[in-house]
Amino acid sequence: MRMALGEITFDRAKHAIERRIRDQAVRWEWAFGADARRNRARLERLRDSCAGECVVVICNGPSLNRVDMNLVKEQKSICMNRSYIMFDSWGFVPTYFTSINHLVLDQFSEDIKGLEMVKFVDFTHRRKLPENDGFLYFRIPPSFRDSFQPDLTRPITSGGTVTYVSLQLAFYMGFAKVIIIGMDHRFSAVGTPNASEIRSAEKDDDHVHPDYFPKGIKWQLPDLYRSELAYREARTMFEKNGRRIIDATIDGACNVFEKMPLEKALSA
Repeated sequence: MRMALGEITFDRAKHAIERRIRDQAVRWEWAFGADARRNRARLERLRDSCAGECVVVICNGPSLNRVDMNLVKEQKSICMNRSYIMFDSWGFVPTYFTSINHLVLDQFSEDIKGLEMVKFVDFTHRRKLPENDGFLYFRIPPSFRDSFQPDLTRPITSGGTVTYVSLQLAFYMGFAKVIIIGMDHRFSAVGTPNASEIRSAEKDDDHVHPDYFPKGIKWQLPDLYRSELAYREARTMFEKNGRRIIDATIDGACNVFEKMPLEKALSA
């Protein structure tokens, strides 16, 4: 079970039911719509396009400020959510961008549209974030269980975190080695996982930048338990296919993947 019994509330159950009702129209559009057919064709061109290569998945934990990002500069990389506020500091723009959280996509859509890179987002936001602005789409329907999907032309599950989605993207594109950085897997903020809240703190201590989720912005506390269950699915799939996921996060709290310092991981 991907959540503790104490976390199952009436509001969460109601939201889950409403989401499944709304999803019926999206399901039809994904199956038969022209946008979806065109998107699948574009995704198909990316299948195994990076076979045998290495990619760095850049998460957004505070530990990222302790990483020598010059080591990542020449690597193919996947960033996520509001990582773009660090591009100037890093001195480079990552290769790919992913975001699936509706609060991020709704509140920061104009920022994301302006990013000059290949961008992967939830199919439900295709009208606000159109393909001619560089977007491709994941189909992420409501689900009761997370499973690792090796084929992005089919619906996927999120594992409650864009990091898990990024791992599915990396697998689909054929990367043989994935190195994760900045996945601290701990939060000082407390509350109910996945519940939308308005941030009241003056600065964000749980992400790489103090204005990552600034005061007054809606956000959701991550579900770390669900994420770990999903990460185990990812590790199993990668290893079954002779590939690796290495967690090079400095002092990261996630113990699912093999650990290694970044410099060593790049040459492993």
